[in-house]
Parts: sequence; structure tokens; C-alpha cells
Amino acid sequence: MPEYNKLVRDRIPEIISENGKTYEAITLSDEAFKIELRRKLLEEVNEYLEVSSNEEAISELGDVVEVICALAGVHGKGYEDIEVAREEKEKERGGFSNKVFLKTVDE
Repeated sequence: MPEYNKLVRDRIPEIISENGKTYEAITLSDEAFKIELRRKLLEEVNEYLEVSSNEEAISELGDVVEVICALAGVHGKGYEDIEVAREEKEKERGGFSNKVFLKTVDE
């Protein structure tokens, strides 16, 4: 039996059962959930970095956003709070649309 030992989406056990397979899963503590969400974020970002098409990129970015939403919840906030923080930083420091790559700063 293959071992996965990773955080999965809520419906994965149901899908496994629908396919006639059995599984072993546990419910994580809040602290373990936070740790595993951080690992999941790295996993999803790495999957995004490996894609070869725009369609795959958007799908993987959707996974990244899903994990980010769950992480916001762990911190007692929602996605809207992340958007507010993003907008504040954009107003203060700008976004990335100008493709600026800083090389040096003379001190």
C-alpha cells in the first residue's frame, strides 16, 4: 500500500472510496494542520514552477490560492484580509506590472 503522509483536499477520501479503495487518514490538530498547510504551500508552488502550459499554470495557481485561503483561516482571517493587505502594499510600494528588476543601490 503506497504511503502519502500529506495533507489532501477534503473530498479526497470520498473520491478514494468511490473508486472502491480503502484508505487510512487522521484529523490533524490545529498546530499540525498549520505545519502541513505550510508544507502544502511549498508543494503547490513547486508544482506551479514545473508546468509547461498556461492552462496548467492557472490550475496550479488555483491550488496555491486554495492553500493560501486555508492559511488565512488558520491565522483567524479570510481571503478578503489578504486582499486588503495586498492592496495596501500595492499603494505603498507598487505592484509588479512594470517588470522592474533592481540590480544595485549605491549606499
